[in-house]
Amino acid sequence: MKANVLGLLTALVLASGAAGAAGAPPAPAVTVVRAARLIDVASGELRNDQAVLVRGDRIVEVGPAAQVIAHAPAEATTLDLGDATLLPGLIDTHTHIALGDPSKNFSRDRLRLDSTDAAVRAGVYARRTLEAGITTVRDVGAPDYVDIALASAIDEGVVVGPRMQAASLGIGSTGGHFDPTTGLAPHYAIVNEANGIADGVDKIRELIRTEIKHGAQVIKMAATAGVLSEEEAVGAPQYSQEEMNAIVEEARRWGRKVAAHAHGAEGIRMAVRAGVASIEHGTFVDDEGLKMMKERGTYLVPQLFSPDILKQFAAGGLPEVMQRKARMAFDAQRDGFRRAVRSGVKIAFGTDAGVFPHGENTRQLARMVDAGMAPIDVLRSATVNAADLLGWSDRVGALKSGLYADLIAVPGNPLTDMTAVERVSFVMKGGVVVRRATP
Repeated sequence: MKANVLGLLTALVLASGAAGAAGAPPAPAVTVVRAARLIDVASGELRNDQAVLVRGDRIVEVGPAAQVIAHAPAEATTLDLGDATLLPGLIDTHTHIALGDPSKNFSRDRLRLDSTDAAVRAGVYARRTLEAGITTVRDVGAPDYVDIALASAIDEGVVVGPRMQAASLGIGSTGGHFDPTTGLAPHYAIVNEANGIADGVDKIRELIRTEIKHGAQVIKMAATAGVLSEEEAVGAPQYSQEEMNAIVEEARRWGRKVAAHAHGAEGIRMAVRAGVASIEHGTFVDDEGLKMMKERGTYLVPQLFSPDILKQFAAGGLPEVMQRKARMAFDAQRDGFRRAVRSGVKIAFGTDAGVFPHGENTRQLARMVDAGMAPIDVLRSATVNAADLLGWSDRVGALKSGLYADLIAVPGNPLTDMTAVERVSFVMKGGVVVRRATP
């Protein structure tokens, strides 16, 4: 009897083990990605005949192709991209993936579309962004927490898109740049969704806590007026110093950084004084502001729009007050950017995608070179610098062992022709090939 029981127990254990083995997750895929060139963004070195060994979603090794292939297991898949240059996946630190392009039909979008429409479209825009070679974004403002939901869906594999650090609602003052009812008749000024309007220190602290409760990973505030809103000024401060200080202090209490939308010189200085991590736009920054930013390590996230966007705004029915402010801002952008580069302020790549069509983000990189920034520094702004601003240097921003296997390939050499990044031929995010152009 004992022998029979022992035999039965042994059979059950063996069966259980077999079932466990059968149900075990498959071993991570191993891939070698090889190309004619690779740019080490940290050192600025262009290396020939390089390869990246990927296991699962992480980079294992980067080096000469022969060496990497020799170290790869027999079951590894090799992707030879031929005459291309490997780069880390690019990082755009200023996107609005839940927003459509306002140059298309501004009046219709403002009055007829809401956060439900934004949510439906966001997945399409996310995929376009990723396929353009932007594997990570800091999304700095969306209606009704749409960006939080999108980031979660991407992480779960429900939607294809870049990694997202999402800000949720932009925090702004009543009647200011982020107030969706500014310019509407009082009896129409009812917003049937969450918004980020808060005045006074106590209300600001409450709103930040609410946003973090709902998943905000970074806090975005409107330190000054802006372009795509109906208040008259483009750069006047819209919060007091006390209020800006409270925003940064409360965000820091919860381990969050603050990105400050700021065009005007005075508002930029106030935001830097408060301790923000980055100045978004920085259009009319003055020498004192640049000095403060350099001393405090504050990043500038500039936008250099194509002049064609002014014509698109006009054709899309943008109100004249916004068109006028756009002309003022765009005329000043390039000068402020050049002075920032000369001053040595830290710069991170950010495009404001959503103001122009998603998927065209990389066009700004060549404009940064044209405005006087060295090509390798432009690439760093979109990789190692951007990762540092996000606080994600341990995850993304370089082709380095242990980081996520986020890499792209482009034809030619971006160090001599930055427009090469506008022709991305290969995109891998987390070890998964998202795009591979046929030769």
